[in-house]
Amino acid sequence: MDLATFWFILVAVLWIGYLVLEGFDFGAAMLMPWVSKTKDGDSDKGRRVVLNTLGPVWDGNEVWLLTAGGAMFAAFPHWYATLFSGFYLPLLLILLALIVRAVAIEWRSKVDDATWRKRWDWVIIISAWLPSILWGVAFANIVRGVPIDDTFTYTGGFFNLLTPFALLGGLTTLTLFLSHGAIFLSLKTGGEVGARANKAAKTMSIVALVVAAVWAIWLQLAYSNNAWTWGALVVAALGLAAAAFFANTGKYGLAFIGNAVAVLGAVVLIFGAIYPNVMPDINGINNLTIENASSSDYTLTVMTWVALIFTPVVLAYQAWTYWVFKRRLTIEDIPEHSSVPSLTK
Repeated sequence: MDLATFWFILVAVLWIGYLVLEGFDFGAAMLMPWVSKTKDGDSDKGRRVVLNTLGPVWDGNEVWLLTAGGAMFAAFPHWYATLFSGFYLPLLLILLALIVRAVAIEWRSKVDDATWRKRWDWVIIISAWLPSILWGVAFANIVRGVPIDDTFTYTGGFFNLLTPFALLGGLTTLTLFLSHGAIFLSLKTGGEVGARANKAAKTMSIVALVVAAVWAIWLQLAYSNNAWTWGALVVAALGLAAAAFFANTGKYGLAFIGNAVAVLGAVVLIFGAIYPNVMPDINGINNLTIENASSSDYTLTVMTWVALIFTPVVLAYQAWTYWVFKRRLTIEDIPEHSSVPSLTK
C-alpha cells in the first residue's frame, strides 16, 4: 500500500470517528424539545439534563472534524480545494452552525432569565438540525459526482447539489443522528428524560434503518465503482438492524454499538464506492484521484510519523473523558439557577 492510499483510508477513519461522536451530539440536541418536557410542564431542568450529558464531550468530538479537514488539506490539497470551493455554501452553513452552537452552549446560563435560556436553546437545536442534513447532502454529492473542469474546479452551482439522491442522503444522516442521539440519551439519562429518550430510540432506530437502506442500495446500484462495497452495505445494514433490535429490547449499550458499526459501514461504503477517485467528475473525464490529488511522498511521510505519535495520545485522553463523565443524569441532579445575574437587575 502506498502512502496516498494509506492516507485515503486514514481520512475515512477520521470521518468515522467524527460522525459516530458528533452524530449523537446532534441527535441529542435535536431531540431536546421533546425529551426535556416533564409532567409539570417545566422543561428547563430537562433541557439542562440533555446539555449536561453533552457538555464534557461536545468540543472534543469536534476535534475529529478539524483533524479530518486538516488531513484532507495536507494529504490531498487538490481534493480539499475542489471540495471546499465547490461546496462553499453548505460547508459555510455547517461552519456557522457549529460556531453559534458553541456560543449558545456557553452563553445560555449566563443570565438568570427563562426567555434568555429558551432562545439560546433554540439556537442549539437549529444548529444541530442544519449540519445533520447538510453532511448527508455533501457526502451524497461526493459519491454521485459533480461537474469538474480540466483545472479541477467545480463548475456547478448550489442548486446542482440538491438532487433527489443528495436530499435522500441528507434525510439519511438526519434520521441516523436522531436515532444515535436518542440511544445516547437513553444511556446517559434517567427519570422522565430517560423515559422519553427510550421511546424516541425505539421509533427513530427503525426509521433510520428504513431510510438508510433505501439510500445505500441506491448508492451501490447507481454509483459504486467496486462490487466489494456490497460487503460494507451489509455491515451497515446489520448495524442498523442490531441498533433497532436492541433499542426496542432496552439494551441501549448494544444499540449504541450497532449504530457505531452502521456509521463505520456507511463511511466504508462511501469511500469504497468512489475509490480510486477522491472526488468524481459527473462526466467521468476530470476525476480527482488518489494519485493526482495527493501531496508529495515526503509530505505524506512526515504526516504519517506525526499521526503515529500523537493519535494514541488523543484517543487516550478522549477515552478518559468519557470514563470520568459516565454517570447517568436526572432532573434531580440539576440545581436551581442561583449564581447568575438577572436581566431585570
